[in-house]
Amino acid sequence: MTPSTIAPTEQLLREPLWRPDDLGTPIPDSPHAVSACLPTWADNIGYEEQDTRVISRLTTGYPRFVYNQLCRRLFAECERRIARDGEKCLVFPAESAARRCVEFVRRRSKHTAEVHEIPEFGVWAARFPVEAAGAAKAFWQHSGIGISSRQAAAILEGRRAGDAFDAQQAIRTRVANCMHVDPAHVWLFPTGMAAMFSLQRVLQRRRPEFRSVQFGFPYVDSLKILESFGAGVHFFPRGDRSDLEQLSAHVESEELCAIYTELPANPLLTSPDLTALSPLAREADCPLVVDDTVASCVNVDVLDVADVVWSSLTKFFSGVGDVTGGAVVINPDSPHAGEIARLMQDDWEDTLWPEDVAVLEQNSRDFPQRVHTINRNAEALADMLHEHPRVAAVHYPKYSTPENYAPHLRSDGGYGGLLSLELIDPERNAPRFYDALRVCKGPNLGMNYTLACPFTILAHYGELDFAERCGVSRWLIRVSVGMEPAEQLIARFADALDATPPPS
Repeated sequence: MTPSTIAPTEQLLREPLWRPDDLGTPIPDSPHAVSACLPTWADNIGYEEQDTRVISRLTTGYPRFVYNQLCRRLFAECERRIARDGEKCLVFPAESAARRCVEFVRRRSKHTAEVHEIPEFGVWAARFPVEAAGAAKAFWQHSGIGISSRQAAAILEGRRAGDAFDAQQAIRTRVANCMHVDPAHVWLFPTGMAAMFSLQRVLQRRRPEFRSVQFGFPYVDSLKILESFGAGVHFFPRGDRSDLEQLSAHVESEELCAIYTELPANPLLTSPDLTALSPLAREADCPLVVDDTVASCVNVDVLDVADVVWSSLTKFFSGVGDVTGGAVVINPDSPHAGEIARLMQDDWEDTLWPEDVAVLEQNSRDFPQRVHTINRNAEALADMLHEHPRVAAVHYPKYSTPENYAPHLRSDGGYGGLLSLELIDPERNAPRFYDALRVCKGPNLGMNYTLACPFTILAHYGELDFAERCGVSRWLIRVSVGMEPAEQLIARFADALDATPPPS
């Protein structure tokens, strides 16, 4: 199977990927897949509760949450060389990454941890007692700077890295052209969270004593980074007018490091009022940082108000789901541009594995065309769900604060490929609907194929009450719409809704 393809669209539509025997199947069919099939609601619960029935079937998964089997083999090789009884290792492509892991483990778990160079492999390992494995896993998940599965495979097979300079420059140029900036203002990272992690370090170094702001309920690890690395965070979960007024009061009374937000937010698809946030950031003399991953730069332009934009290139930019990447774009017209760029230059290390770069470059060649197709499909599906009597709510930029999304919509842009839905009588109906839905089911978004998951269960299982206090239902189902024919997608969702009892 080539890097730029998955199973043909016709096969995706014929083969029901919801069957129990598909549990754990990589999505797509690749040893480097960044998702895995969790076909029933019970499977997702089992994954969160580390049920052996589920965990034993996973050879891959979203790579910050599930150690890829190739990475696990490399960890074991390094443990054989340097670990003592009762110790484990994680492997990183740079010494600085391993040191950051060790510092986090010491702080979070109070256990000792050490950095070791493995010169024969050209990597660095963080060594720690098994009791600190949870803290090490948290660092791996939040930071996104662990070794990639392709680099692990190359080390295990004794292969050297090639030269990816041209492919890396092509990616930077592709992102820059989409954002209408010079490629010199684009910085690439091995994952989207690695991009935000680096950016947070840079901005915190600029103002080390001051807290950041998270405006609106964000993707889970975006908030975890701000909570775990730096001086702390003020969290405004609703991201509405009331939160804007409270933030304004903070600006008047307290200096801030940065204001972070998403347009639109994941998973509620609400959009913040960037035209109001931008002058607040100017008043606070701090950068406004926008994550445009969910919309993508094909659909929205936020550089007229944002100082910095960061994105996960794992999602719509790649589309295939067999490679990760991230980008930071500095607005050249921002008053903070020069200072942020200098700090970024001091912090940045080229840890992208050349084979990953080559795959990402190939996957992204038709990025805009794919997004336009996905836009049309998602809007058609959202419209159908919005009118369906068994659906209580559809979260989608067309319906969720459209007045805040519209000012940044490109002339040929759309609402993106992500939507979330809540059903009538969700405790009874959400699991039935999900189990009956005949599309790929697992974590991730922005793929060329439709992918659904019970998002709150997967992202916030240990804090479901907190998520619901922030307005995110534990029964919410997130759908990333793909390129399959819209009429067939609509039929499949209608069939799954028919599996739920009609409203009384």
